Amino acid sequence: MRKKIVTPRKFVKPPYSLLIEKKRDGSEFTEDEIRFLVDSVLDQEIPDYQLASLLMSIFFVGMSAQETAIFAEEMMLSGEVIDLTAIARPKIEKYSTGGVGDKTTLVLCPLAAACGVVMPNINGSDEEFLISTRDKLSAIPGMKTSMSMERFVSQLQDVGCAIVGQPDDIAPVDAILYNLRQKTGTIPSIPLITGSVLSRKLAAGAESLVVDVKWGNGSFIKDVEQAKVLARSITRVGRSMKRRCVALVTDMNQPLGDTVGTSLELLEAVQLLKGEGPDDLKELVLKLGMEIVRLSGVAGSTLSAKQTVQRHLEDGSALQKFREMIQAQGGNPAFIDDPSLLPKAKHVRKLPAPKRGYVHTINAGMIARGVQILATDSKGKIDPAVGVSEIKKVGTQMKQGEPLIMIHYNDEERLEPALDYLRSAFRLAPKRPTPPDLVVERVA
Repeated sequence: MRKKIVTPRKFVKPPYSLLIEKKRDGSEFTEDEIRFLVDSVLDQEIPDYQLASLLMSIFFVGMSAQETAIFAEEMMLSGEVIDLTAIARPKIEKYSTGGVGDKTTLVLCPLAAACGVVMPNINGSDEEFLISTRDKLSAIPGMKTSMSMERFVSQLQDVGCAIVGQPDDIAPVDAILYNLRQKTGTIPSIPLITGSVLSRKLAAGAESLVVDVKWGNGSFIKDVEQAKVLARSITRVGRSMKRRCVALVTDMNQPLGDTVGTSLELLEAVQLLKGEGPDDLKELVLKLGMEIVRLSGVAGSTLSAKQTVQRHLEDGSALQKFREMIQAQGGNPAFIDDPSLLPKAKHVRKLPAPKRGYVHTINAGMIARGVQILATDSKGKIDPAVGVSEIKKVGTQMKQGEPLIMIHYNDEERLEPALDYLRSAFRLAPKRPTPPDLVVERVA
């Protein structure tokens, strides 16, 4: 756990109320004050009501890049920091703010490993929108998404990639703060997100970081300018921590790919690893993959990076790494060749287009809510078989009665309330709209 750092000068611990007032009034914390606050959270000495006030002050006032860098480093040091120096290959992590239908991590981890890049993916709660990457992997028979740090390092050495949930001893202060941020409405704070991301990802042993910041109705970031600010914050603070970071700001005003739902998304990821799959998902995987291989030094130019990523997607080597990762984590990769081994819904029905026209807008958040109603039982458990597929994208011409989506479900009683959201998610218009650019901005 955290090693107490003794400062050469005497530091008098201030009352928490003074630190709350200091931030409330717009002043910056010193390095000693930030270290004191992180220690206080770790040791559970600061009361929740004062910690909540502090988070709210940061939410409204913010933190400077220097403050955020110190904050991220202290949170990283609040627990174990994985040592991957024995692995000679470059170590790159990928972070996403989470979006509807986002299954890029499932593809990028084995793809990066096939390209010669180690990807130690520790998947946090902030990287999901309804269904986490761990939920999707858990649909595979026998698959485990938690392991000891020794086994984690061993798998990275042998396979080149691993996807696990955040262990208790990795950035524990981040986990405490994230739980409280959920209760206090401070999740969207730019410095708190930045500190959280960097502390967790760098504690996993990453040398560099590729970030996918999503904005739109299918993300918790609704404003594109806020997404750009977050991308710049993570890359700037990452640089000040002597880590190379690249961020892409991407559009999430419609689902990514053609499916939303645990098993359905898993199968779509496999489809892409076989060199197939929907165009938008393939485009984003290629662009994020190119950033990974360039940042790692595996490829020097944009053209070389694109050729490297495409080659490993098409020659089956990325798919083979996916098999190896599943097997190393206790799963049965046989579903890759036999999809019937995954859970399958009892019923499938179409959501018909109510009139002729073009798909003008899609509210991805409403689709996610509809799937959530269909898939989640009274105890909060997600049915892996449930979801939607064959999602028609913005700009698609529709005839009346043609399916906008196909709905996979098991419980008839949940269908009608879910349909209310799914129907409301689509708006048709007589003129073809211009589909939005998937990548809005690159920040490096």
